[in-house]
Amino acid sequence: MGLNFRRQFLSQMGVSVAALSGFASHNVLAAEAVPALRGNLRQSVCRWTFPHLSLSELCGLVKQMGIGAIDLMGPKDWPVLKEHGIHSSMCNGAELGLKRGWNDPQWHSVLIRNYLDHIDLVADAGYQNLILFSGNRQGMDDAKGLANCVDGIKQIIGRAEKRGVNLHMEILNSRVDHRDYMADSSDWAGQLCERVGSPNLKILFDIYHVQINEGDVIRRIQKYAPYIGHYHTGGVPGRGEINSEQELNYRAIMKAILATGFKGHVAHEFTPSGTTPEEKAASLQRAILLCDI
Repeated sequence: MGLNFRRQFLSQMGVSVAALSGFASHNVLAAEAVPALRGNLRQSVCRWTFPHLSLSELCGLVKQMGIGAIDLMGPKDWPVLKEHGIHSSMCNGAELGLKRGWNDPQWHSVLIRNYLDHIDLVADAGYQNLILFSGNRQGMDDAKGLANCVDGIKQIIGRAEKRGVNLHMEILNSRVDHRDYMADSSDWAGQLCERVGSPNLKILFDIYHVQINEGDVIRRIQKYAPYIGHYHTGGVPGRGEINSEQELNYRAIMKAILATGFKGHVAHEFTPSGTTPEEKAASLQRAILLCDI
């Protein structure tokens, strides 16, 4: 990437040309300073973690960092991604939020309609992954909620199989961030995949959430590897940068993921460190290099 383009990009981010040396010192955005990745694990970044950048700016950043994908993107975002040659590693937009999900039959009719339409949109756009949420318990026991999820998802899984789209049930912790959420354990999510019985239903294994609710992250990765289609990262506690200041050993976790033969994406979903655009970009790059096994 030439200096003129870098100047233009930095200007769009509100950074003066004089700050070029600061970017280079952080090994960020100056192309000659960005190391080539091994690429044994495909990585991406969740859109919400960089709210200070436009989607076009974030596309430029991830392209320079060599990861080539952004997570949690809906149909309105896809034209921008395609313009920049960036992949949507996890699509969204069919869900009714986190609290109203597949565990409650009162939402099945609208969810089925939404997901049948969205599966086609995802496939037609050339993408493969679409997110699901269980919904909150609201007094319902886990066994009943699991059965309801199975009944509902079975009504859309045939379309997903036909169109080559993988549906991912995300595990979220119910101890700190998402009180009452039902799909709060890898055991529950694993049972769901087993009972639906389709290779197109997978687990979105959020490492941050699993650590908070269950711990024993590597053993759970190994146990449920056949069902896991996607990962999210985040430092514990606080969902900050995945560095040595938090409790998880992400280098070891990535080695364990790679050893399972995983072929999907590991998406970074943490609040980047720093206050300036270049500091936040450097935070993401550190995570990318840490996870580049």
